Amino acid sequence: MADRSGKAPVSTTSAAAVLDVEAEVVIVGAGIAGLATALALRRVGVGMSPGGVLVLERHAELRSTGAALTIFPNGWYALRALGVAHKLTSRYDAFETSRVTTLETGATQVFRFAGRKSSGDDVRVRSMHRKALLEALAEELPPGTIRFSSRLVSIESEGSPPEIAVLRLDDGTVIRSKVLIGCDGVHSVVAQWLGMSEPASSGRSAVRGLSVCPDGHGLKQELRQFLSEGLRAGMVPISDTDIYWFLVNNTVPQEKEAGTDPEKILREVTDNLGKNMPAEYLDVARHSDSGNLSWAPLLYRHPWAILTGKAARGPITVAGDAFHPMTPDMAQGGCSALEDAVVLARALSRASTPADGVAAYVSERRWRAAWMVAGAYLSGWVQQGGTNVQGVRGYMVRLFRDWIFYRFLFPRLADTMWFNCGDLVERKEQGKAHSE
Repeated sequence: MADRSGKAPVSTTSAAAVLDVEAEVVIVGAGIAGLATALALRRVGVGMSPGGVLVLERHAELRSTGAALTIFPNGWYALRALGVAHKLTSRYDAFETSRVTTLETGATQVFRFAGRKSSGDDVRVRSMHRKALLEALAEELPPGTIRFSSRLVSIESEGSPPEIAVLRLDDGTVIRSKVLIGCDGVHSVVAQWLGMSEPASSGRSAVRGLSVCPDGHGLKQELRQFLSEGLRAGMVPISDTDIYWFLVNNTVPQEKEAGTDPEKILREVTDNLGKNMPAEYLDVARHSDSGNLSWAPLLYRHPWAILTGKAARGPITVAGDAFHPMTPDMAQGGCSALEDAVVLARALSRASTPADGVAAYVSERRWRAAWMVAGAYLSGWVQQGGTNVQGVRGYMVRLFRDWIFYRFLFPRLADTMWFNCGDLVERKEQGKAHSE
């Protein structure tokens, strides 16, 4: 039965009862990585029995933190493999260009996101509401897959090397699973259990918002960016009425400031950090929906830690931000999580044991994930003229940005956004192929 919005209800189950649960796969976190991984596993036939794949979400409903995101071609290849791309391409218009203005000089550069590639109909760059993506994924999962209000408090393992993961939730429920996948974000409980290093501060933070103009905004379908010393602001239309905007700056907000008071955050943008931004940008910011304003530090995991860290132990691993948190400067956080989902499900479907599948996945993803983290960090650092770099050094960084980075390096970085993670292959088709 549809709800009042006309959408099918999301598959959920309650965490009210205290019980012991057996599962083939447990995924911690119902964000992009968690839902995409659950769907990818279903597509390849892993965990098809009732209760086979269980997604634990500590909140009471799907979260829309971040308001919006941009999906580049590599994300669309993954969404196409998952079978949901068509649900989103029909709702959101594509764009191909970014117009970047340096406020100190007034100079504007225009570049194409396609880099040196040609675009196709369904793999072009699109910005969308984050919740729309989450719902598109969740709607494909069978009832009972997502268990809301389920907070993970401890992890243990049975066997040596580990063969079974034993999870305890805050309501006393004990879950035993053959595979455990942590998709629980930057401060992942599963990543901590594995022994991965804590994410590092980039020395920067980002304010993000979603503005709503009921009568229409009239903006061109493109990404507009404005650069100033230590600042990078941007805005891009999502629909005829909604605009996603951001302000990345060389400050790190105190925890009491970050994401707590929408009015204070907006004043900080319009009256302090972004007061010298163009009037058109400030007007967009002032139309922000207070429920979709956030201000948070930008964290990342050092690329070397991704290459050498303990991203797996037996059948236990991590995906998305839990594996490779990155700064948002190349808009690859969500896209890379979608790639993870496809690669992990495919690896598990092909392996003789869960541990072998997890090992194959980590081996395949390490180098690309490390490269994406490094590329995002470099892109953000250069575009803002160097984080907290002053004087002659700062001038040289900005000169490099304006004359070399956008003209020569960014097109090469953009090419990495056209990576195709490949299709999902049904387990039964794999077996048929091996028997022939």
